[in-house]
Amino acid sequence: MHPGCTATHIRRQQGMAFPLLPTLGPVDAIAHNIQLAVAPVFLLSGIAGILNVLTTRLARVVDRARHIEADIASYDAPKRERALDDLAILDRRMVTVQYAVAMCTLSALFVCLVVAILFVGDLFPFHGSAVVATLFVGAMILLSAGLVLFLVEVWIATRSVRVQGELLVGRRR
Repeated sequence: MHPGCTATHIRRQQGMAFPLLPTLGPVDAIAHNIQLAVAPVFLLSGIAGILNVLTTRLARVVDRARHIEADIASYDAPKRERALDDLAILDRRMVTVQYAVAMCTLSALFVCLVVAILFVGDLFPFHGSAVVATLFVGAMILLSAGLVLFLVEVWIATRSVRVQGELLVGRRR
């Protein structure tokens, strides 16, 4: 096959055009598409790692909230007030992590769509460059938003930790 000629182009020249059927290009063209898809797949692996961290944090927050809710009836008034404050903070953390998980999951979905369009674009006469670019930029924006929310959740968690002063006497450096 001559450079720039596709199987569809050759079929049309020979009077055998099948516009509804996908045309598979040479193996090297498919191999090139696989190479193009490798970078987004690595990105998906990174997003999966972030989602793992986020869901682990969410599970810990939920477990802590359930523990407090189960025991709060037996607390005296001052301890109950602290527990209610803790529950409010845990609720903020849960909501923040849920939004972070949603953003990162949508980012992963956009990356999957990018990979799919890269393959479909080679099989069908579809010029999806603008769609691929838009989805990739969207994926990066969503991932960035998810990471910012993760940072906010960590900030909430570290600000809410109260270490009793009498435990630190003589331990500060």
